[in-house]
Amino acid sequence: MDFNAYQKALTLQSRGSECPFPPEEYDQRLARVRQLMEADDIDALLLTDSSDIFYLTGYSTFEVSVHIALVVTTSSLLLQVPSIEMGPAIVTTRVDNVTGYRWEGIGEVLLPLIDALSEAADTVGIDSWHGSLRLGVVEGLKARLPGVRFVDAGGLVKKVRIVKSEMEINFLRRSASVTAEGLRAAVAAVRAGITDNEVAAAGARALLDAGSEFMSMQPIVTTGPRSSVIHANHKRCPIEPDEPVFLEFGAAWHRYTAPMMQTVIAGKPSAQMQKVFEGCRKVVDALLAAVKPGNTFDSAARAAEKALAPLADKVFFSGVFGYTVGAQFPPSWVEGSGFIARGGNTTFKPGMVFHLPICLRIPGQWGIGCSETILVTGQGVEVLTDNPWTLTPA
Repeated sequence: MDFNAYQKALTLQSRGSECPFPPEEYDQRLARVRQLMEADDIDALLLTDSSDIFYLTGYSTFEVSVHIALVVTTSSLLLQVPSIEMGPAIVTTRVDNVTGYRWEGIGEVLLPLIDALSEAADTVGIDSWHGSLRLGVVEGLKARLPGVRFVDAGGLVKKVRIVKSEMEINFLRRSASVTAEGLRAAVAAVRAGITDNEVAAAGARALLDAGSEFMSMQPIVTTGPRSSVIHANHKRCPIEPDEPVFLEFGAAWHRYTAPMMQTVIAGKPSAQMQKVFEGCRKVVDALLAAVKPGNTFDSAARAAEKALAPLADKVFFSGVFGYTVGAQFPPSWVEGSGFIARGGNTTFKPGMVFHLPICLRIPGQWGIGCSETILVTGQGVEVLTDNPWTLTPA
C-alpha cells in the first residue's frame, strides 16, 4: 500500500494512541494561541518547529530533518508530513486533517499549503529565524500568494509555551528523576584510567533503563583540559588522576527534559577547583533567591553577576544564567521561550521552568559545571533536579 492507504488503515486502528495529553489540554493551548493571533491580526500560523508542532498536536518522531508543517487558522489545523512520517502523524496526534507528500518529492509541499493559506489568510505568521523554515518553502509561497502578507511571529507560540501546565510539570519531574539516575551511574563509574566514553556509556545505560526516550542531546562527558571547551563531548579520552570530569545529562519523558550538570574529581580536588566549585554554588544560590514572580529576568541575571564577580576575570561563562526547558527534539533541549540574561525585561511567572547552566571554565585547564532545573512557584522556586553538590564521588 502507498502512504495514503497506510494513513487510512492506521487511522482506523491507532489514531491518537500515543498522544501524550488529553484533548482538553490541546484545546486550551490552541485557544491561547488563537487569542494571540487575533490580537496580532494574524489569520494563519505556518509552524515548522517540531517542538511547537508537538506542543499543539502531540506529533513526535526522531526524524526531525525533514520538512513538516502545521497550519493553524481560527478554526482549523492542517498537519503536513512526508510519507515516511505518516505513521507518527497518525499515532501521536488526533489532528483530523493530515496530508502527506512523497519523501523524495519536496516540491509537492507547496500546493496543500497554498490551498490552506489562500482560503483562510490575508496575513500569515511565520518563524523567520528558526532553522526548520526552508527558504524554498517561504519563497515558493510568497511567489504563489502575492496577496498574502507574511510576518514574523516566531515568538507567538513560545509566549504560550513558557508557562507549563500541571501535566507538563509532572513530565519534567519524571525527567529530573531519570536524569538523576543517569548521573548517579556515571559518577559511580568515574575513576582515573578509564575513558570519558566509558563514563558516558554507564550514564546512558542508566538513563535508558530508567525510562528515558531518545534524548534531545546525548549525555555530555568531558575530562581535564577538554572540559574547559564549551560544547565538547566524550571522545575516547582517558581520565587522568585528580582531574575534573564534567557531566551534563537530560532525560526525555514524553519529550520533556529537565537537565542537570555535575562535576566530580577523579581523585582529590585542588584548592582552585574547590574555589571555582564554590563559585558555581554561590551563583546558583543567588539565582534561587532572585527568581520570584514579578522579578525580571534582568534583575536575576544582575544578582547572579554579582555572585560571579570574584571569578569573572578568571573563568569563561556564557552569559546566560538560565534558559527555559520543556518539550524539545534534537539537536537541543533548550526551549527558547526565555533566557535569564542581561536586558531580559520579561517577568517570572509561576509555571515557568528553567535550567541554570552554571559552568565556569579556565581555558586550557579545566571546567567545573553544576546546575539545577527549577520551577517558578507562587512563592519563589522549587528545585526539580537533585544535585548532590559535591566534587567527590560517593
